Amino acid sequence: MKALVFGSRPDRAEIRPAPADETERHLASLPFGLHHMDDAQPINPDWVVTRPILSGICGSDAKLVLGDCSDGDIDNPMAAFSSLPHVPGHEVVAEVVSLGPKARGLEVGQRVVLNPWLSCAPRGIVPLCPPCLDGDVNMCWSFTKGDIGPGVHIGVVTGAPGAWAELMAAHDSMLHPVPDAVSDTAAVMADPFSVSFHSIVRHPPPPGGKVVVIGAGALGLTSVAILSAFYPDVEVAVVARFPAQFDLARQYGASIVVQHEPRLATLEALAEWSGGVLHQAFDGLPMCHPGHIDVVYDTVGKPETFEVGVRVLAERGKLVYTGVAIPGRWEWTPVYFKELTVIGSNAFAMEEFEGRRRHAIDHYLDLVVDGRIDLTDMVTHRFPLEDWWGALGALSHPEKSGAIKVTFQPTTT
Repeated sequence: MKALVFGSRPDRAEIRPAPADETERHLASLPFGLHHMDDAQPINPDWVVTRPILSGICGSDAKLVLGDCSDGDIDNPMAAFSSLPHVPGHEVVAEVVSLGPKARGLEVGQRVVLNPWLSCAPRGIVPLCPPCLDGDVNMCWSFTKGDIGPGVHIGVVTGAPGAWAELMAAHDSMLHPVPDAVSDTAAVMADPFSVSFHSIVRHPPPPGGKVVVIGAGALGLTSVAILSAFYPDVEVAVVARFPAQFDLARQYGASIVVQHEPRLATLEALAEWSGGVLHQAFDGLPMCHPGHIDVVYDTVGKPETFEVGVRVLAERGKLVYTGVAIPGRWEWTPVYFKELTVIGSNAFAMEEFEGRRRHAIDHYLDLVVDGRIDLTDMVTHRFPLEDWWGALGALSHPEKSGAIKVTFQPTTT
């Protein structure tokens, strides 16, 4: 099968354009490219082989392949939970093409969405660890155990190729059937929706409150859509970067959208919107006290965004972050002074919503069928695997391309 591989030298037969700018020169230097490799196979008898229809490029994928994770502190502990080389890709709607002899609950030809976690059950580990028993597979204790290489999910692990390929294998418990009424375009958004859904449902805003969403990529915009659809009495401000993000943030219900830089202007705009009172120190950025923003949902997760978030929050407010970035230092004095709560939010699992405890992906698919959520406008680009250079170019220059969610179509026939 054809697959995009990270961590191996480019195939000598692959022809790629001459780099036109610094981003492309960096991309050309990375161990990444299109390869021919053995077809994906079931790792255990209860695994399934699928054919990806649409495969999204997650922000974490883009940061890895575009080199955003190549500098910064060397002590990032997540390095222990991935392995090289690997085929990236974990946001995917696919078609089942074959079943292992012990696979259950699926049929050949059925469309499915991937829940990518390589937790106890996919790794064949018995008994299940306590988090897996509770349905919190994102908290599994076994990400470095079993017959699969170290890795938290498909797309970052050797031996279990991800969705940037013509075929992908997964455990039967990792595949959620897609209703006929849900389009491929809607289905491929299940993963980013579920990440934002997990962070908001577990850490909801107070009734009638004010919140800020930092970042207006896939996670930021799905957060705005969720807040507008399910917390309609909450006012939402968005910190965005590119024109296409401004337009969709307003479309999805943002009360105000402000530029991410310069940060002083961002703080001033958010303070004016929320009624926060800014105080300027001898140097650096000012801080709101009192502040009137109840929750900040940070989908970027960089030191500079943390610094904005903690400065605008109300006393005893919450900073919830889903963004994945390289480690870095930032000024956290406001955390102690305003008794803030800083909360990490790691992907998704089983979620309580409207009196039902179900997997986040199943909540999403039902909401799409019921017409309560529509994220299809976020899928702005589709590329064949062979044009990965164009796909990553669109992502690296969104000010020109208008890219929000860029996808691969691994099989175009």
